[in-house]
Amino acid sequence: MNTLEQDLTEPGENFAQALEQGWLPIREVARQTGVNAVTLRAWERRYGLIVPQRTPKGHRLFSADHVQRIHTILTWLNRGVPVSQVKQLIDTAQTVDDSVENEWHSLRQHLLIAISQLAERRVDDAFNQAMALYPPRTLCEQLLLPLLKELEQRWQGQFGAQMERVFFHSWLRSKFGARMYHNNRQLNGAPLLLINHSDLPLEPHLWLTAWLASSADCPVEVFDWPLPAGELALAVEHLQPRAVLLYSSKAINLMALAKLLSGVSCPTLMAGPTVCIHQAELSVLTHDIPELFLAEDPLSAHQALIQRGLL
Repeated sequence: MNTLEQDLTEPGENFAQALEQGWLPIREVARQTGVNAVTLRAWERRYGLIVPQRTPKGHRLFSADHVQRIHTILTWLNRGVPVSQVKQLIDTAQTVDDSVENEWHSLRQHLLIAISQLAERRVDDAFNQAMALYPPRTLCEQLLLPLLKELEQRWQGQFGAQMERVFFHSWLRSKFGARMYHNNRQLNGAPLLLINHSDLPLEPHLWLTAWLASSADCPVEVFDWPLPAGELALAVEHLQPRAVLLYSSKAINLMALAKLLSGVSCPTLMAGPTVCIHQAELSVLTHDIPELFLAEDPLSAHQALIQRGLL
């Protein structure tokens, strides 16, 4: 047992002193890695992936090596390896091969069946279980975005497609809306203002982006309908947001967009398939509006916000 570990087991152990010696509390590890405390505890309890030091009062304390191990775990998860198989891969320095069962695929198939049967409780239970084991960005990349892609392909010309679409998109908005409301009640500071600029209801990628931002302890406000130029400027005046994100999944009027942004005095992110549709024109617009930047999907929007210090 090293000196630090020995100190932590002494009856008179001082938690503040342990922190001064370089140990990290779980809230700080969550901040540094993006993996929330609930997930870190689940990894420890269910899989032994992380084994932090414990004080006599039960506080978990993590070292720099623990933080590095968490980043290694995230690397494997982002390659599609299920959490139940990560410990063996790390501890034995193995490399993943095609024989590793992809539990993401199994979970997506389970959700596809539940959605086709409009089984809200089964959808909710499956997602809640996944959310306890994986950080939001991994869930978005490995589960939700591929699931939405599969659903859109299945819904092409299928009888009952609109019924399934409205059911799942409504569930997704309600689920993430409730989580963001709960987070907002505990957070202070300037919010991120997200606006559905495509006038299509229930844009799931807009809500995924809002959820990722909220999970990074950023207050969010979602306007699920476009605003005219003057009223967007008014909303910015009232909310004083750290940034505005405009989401659109279809072609837009670029002249109207330039007018819309002329009254916005904070960084603006244009996101969604519209960025691909108008790639050349929007690239030119970013030179005219220095605080305008672009992202095609929720993951790249999340990363762009982080890179600019907005999350």
